[in-house]
Amino acid sequence: MMEDLAMHILEILMNSIHACAKNIKFIVQDSDLDDKIVMQVEDDGKGMTEEQVQRVSSPFMTGRSTRKVGLGVAFLKGLTEQCNGEFLVTSKVGEGTTVTASVQKSFIDTPPMGNLGEIMMECIQADESIDYLFEYKTDKNSFLFDTKEIKKELDGVSLLEPSILLWIKDYINEQISLLKEDAG
Repeated sequence: MMEDLAMHILEILMNSIHACAKNIKFIVQDSDLDDKIVMQVEDDGKGMTEEQVQRVSSPFMTGRSTRKVGLGVAFLKGLTEQCNGEFLVTSKVGEGTTVTASVQKSFIDTPPMGNLGEIMMECIQADESIDYLFEYKTDKNSFLFDTKEIKKELDGVSLLEPSILLWIKDYINEQISLLKEDAG
């Protein structure tokens, strides 16, 4: 298994990148009231047939040509089953895919959240041309990070500039910390 939830999300985000998505939206709902963490990744990539959706959690199902095994979705599905959660994949060829997974927040085997700012930074490094919309929600408030807005503010400066990537990572992590403090 992976050490934190962020690593699971990163695997799903990388699937979206490899599916040639131009827009990727990911949402984390961190609810103390519902005792649940819900993670959702939605893309406008190639999408999958109904048969592919049925087989997507098999470790022997991968769309990549660089390897014959894909464990990201299988690991996430296993984690949701182990941690009293739910798992759902919906997809349509030519329109994209949505992966939704939840875990019981207080369950003893639920891993920590991990570094969401770092996974956003890694996704941007993987493909700067993709527009990413990230939303982190608690019971009381939410934070929205939109690369379209950041690109507009930067007026042609690349997101791949090291200082900008580090700012993105730190900014996201700082905003999440503030939300968690407010939630507590």
